[in-house]
Amino acid sequence: MKITVLCSNHNHPIVGRLKQWCKEQPHDIELLYSASQLNHGDILFLVSCSELINEPQRKGYQHALVLHASDLPKGRGWSPYIWELLDGAETITVSLLEASEPVDSGRIWAKESFHVGKDWLWDEINDALFDAELRLMNFAVQNMKTIEPEIQNENESVSYYPKRTPKDSELDIDKSLKEQFDLIRVCDPERYPATFRIHGNTYKMIVEKTDD
Repeated sequence: MKITVLCSNHNHPIVGRLKQWCKEQPHDIELLYSASQLNHGDILFLVSCSELINEPQRKGYQHALVLHASDLPKGRGWSPYIWELLDGAETITVSLLEASEPVDSGRIWAKESFHVGKDWLWDEINDALFDAELRLMNFAVQNMKTIEPEIQNENESVSYYPKRTPKDSELDIDKSLKEQFDLIRVCDPERYPATFRIHGNTYKMIVEKTDD
């Protein structure tokens, strides 16, 4: 079986896990970082992929599948699990679906949910998210010949999230840390740090757990 994994950013924190997954598979697998490198194969996995994959590119594969961190059709769009955690969610669902147009509207292959502790920081959340995504990838490889995908129910509450910007990670200095902890804990200190402005300057906040 020929499998391609496409992740748009070679510095994304999931890349190390993807490299390990590729090594463990008894298949012909390539990990790519640009849609321009796509060729053909049996399965194309789009993992943390910010590029739009057009129909000719998708048709190069028997199945083009997306990992999307929301309980579709709720939460289409950008960074859904971040928005949901900011809204107070304690459970995140990851959907494995077929890549299609419009984005995030394809047929569902499977879903997996996991609990997020209220004290978890961004890296702990990522670990649980990546575990769920890799399990769904394994499911796809093992069941691609027998799967019966389900069409998304458009009668359910379809919702969309916008793309996050640096402004969305900015703290309000007039609010307490407790009030803003959910925002602080989901901010990746390297890629999307929590910031605040005071005295004409912008500061980056890094929060780490310490042993009591």
